[in-house]
Amino acid sequence: MATLSAAFDSTQHTNWRDLYLSALFEPDPTKTAARIVEAEKALIVREHELFSTPLDQVERDAVNTALHSLHALRNCLSINSTRFAA
Repeated sequence: MATLSAAFDSTQHTNWRDLYLSALFEPDPTKTAARIVEAEKALIVREHELFSTPLDQVERDAVNTALHSLHALRNCLSINSTRFAA
């Protein structure tokens, strides 16, 4: 039974991490915003799951850092698009 739980946790970790990395390294600028939204949704779901599991502080910190990084990326994209629009 513990193996099933570990596999589920591993899948959850991979899911948000994969989506996060896809958003950070999306080569097509027209797809970046959608990738950010997708990753943020997965991160928020994982953040809520971890809220009830205070033992996994390392992943909670990683999720929090990833959310802040996506927010910064979104702001950078917004600044660049307004700079070029003028």
